[in-house]
Amino acid sequence: MRIISGKYKGKRLTAPKKLPVRPTTDMAKEALFNILNNRFYFDELKVLDLFSGTGNIGFEFASRGTQKITAVDGHQGCVRYISKTAQQLDFSINTVKSDVFKFLQGTPDKFDLIFADPPYDFDTEQFLNIANLVFEQGLLLDDGLLIIEHSDQTNLSEHPKFSEQRKYGGSIFSFFEVK
Repeated sequence: MRIISGKYKGKRLTAPKKLPVRPTTDMAKEALFNILNNRFYFDELKVLDLFSGTGNIGFEFASRGTQKITAVDGHQGCVRYISKTAQQLDFSINTVKSDVFKFLQGTPDKFDLIFADPPYDFDTEQFLNIANLVFEQGLLLDDGLLIIEHSDQTNLSEHPKFSEQRKYGGSIFSFFEVK
């Protein structure tokens, strides 16, 4: 994986092969950040990266100037890799080893942007539960955005807070907003 833009533009990061991850492709990540670049000032954002895996998304935000990033993953190896890499790059990323659903139920924090990249083999109810918890717990700030990455086998468009989806290769980003 590589960082697309910002302070570390073009920097390649190599995560340990043993991590149970499926990083967002560079093409999909670049397209997503082009959308976000037109909507947000990255240095003003408070970001939550759920199922953060290799930290790919969090590192991209940090490279673009985001100072308040929380990365949550249930795998100790992923959390360790993100923490170590963030320290090496002098990125301000707070890592949390936790079950994402428990984290969403217990965090008192609110965020401008929440990105979730759960395993593609989750069933639709598990994907929808992420959105339900985010909105039930009031985790988005005003004008906040939830983005869930999933395969084209999953349809999240029936959720009441769904606003749009974008497809890039085999990945779909579903966007949800407070309406």
